[in-house]
Amino acid sequence: MKLDGKVAIITGGGSGLGRESSLLFSSEGAKVVVFDINADRADATVKLVAEQGGQAVAVHGDVRVEADVKRGVETAVAEFGKLDIMFANAGIVSRGGVPSVLGGEHLDFQDFPEEDWHKVIDTNLTGVFLCAKHAVPALRANGGGTIIATSSAASFAAYHSISPYSASKAGVNGLVRGLSLDLGKYGIRVNALAPTHGMSPNFLMDQGADVVGQSYEQMQVAMQPGPWDPGVSPIPLKVGRPPAITDNAKVALFLASDDSGYMSGVVLPSTDGGTLARVAIQFEEDTPHPWYDQEG
Repeated sequence: MKLDGKVAIITGGGSGLGRESSLLFSSEGAKVVVFDINADRADATVKLVAEQGGQAVAVHGDVRVEADVKRGVETAVAEFGKLDIMFANAGIVSRGGVPSVLGGEHLDFQDFPEEDWHKVIDTNLTGVFLCAKHAVPALRANGGGTIIATSSAASFAAYHSISPYSASKAGVNGLVRGLSLDLGKYGIRVNALAPTHGMSPNFLMDQGADVVGQSYEQMQVAMQPGPWDPGVSPIPLKVGRPPAITDNAKVALFLASDDSGYMSGVVLPSTDGGTLARVAIQFEEDTPHPWYDQEG
């Protein structure tokens, strides 16, 4: 088992990548503190962990609230005796986020409310800061450990209508790099994963919505006739199944485990499938370009 005897806190553990990672980490031997702003979702994840034979406790809290984050770390130490892994995964998308087919409200940037800016930054960036801050004493007491953050492909490339979200995730990348230098002397590694595909639609839904448990792409297949067709997917890598939330959770597992024991300060694109390798302007293969003389 890759995490045998380890203790992990996973924020946003009630749904999406957080829930999938809670189940995966548990299956690899970790004891898990499931931290979520939605108490019912956190409790449901704990139940699922128990059903597969693992150990977990729920903490109802908000990563924007320092006292809540501190309580999450204290719970890990009180319940399981230590902390090895802080996975700062909780995040929200800015209003007007993509895809709009899920009912998101489109907003022009000049109409974006200041309070929404602060909500996005406080959750996605300050939340990671607070998780790291309060994890450090427990990790140092344990002789070291690892901090993982969930960044995003939007920290590397532009997406329509979510520039505040992109800014928050770019901030996460900078924080990860800085903390890797500051905390390395304590034997603490700090890394992030940046998902592109294979994420949960719950990310764009109301917090009270049912937990979907599948990726956007898997849901797309479920709503259309026939199987997954990689030929029509915009993902450059063509494989015979859609990307799943588990694909991202496995990257989080890699960063949490000793398999990445000498990695720190890294932001690792996950479920990318070559998407971020594209140039800004896409050209069809074998299409002549007007400024290029085919005769040489």
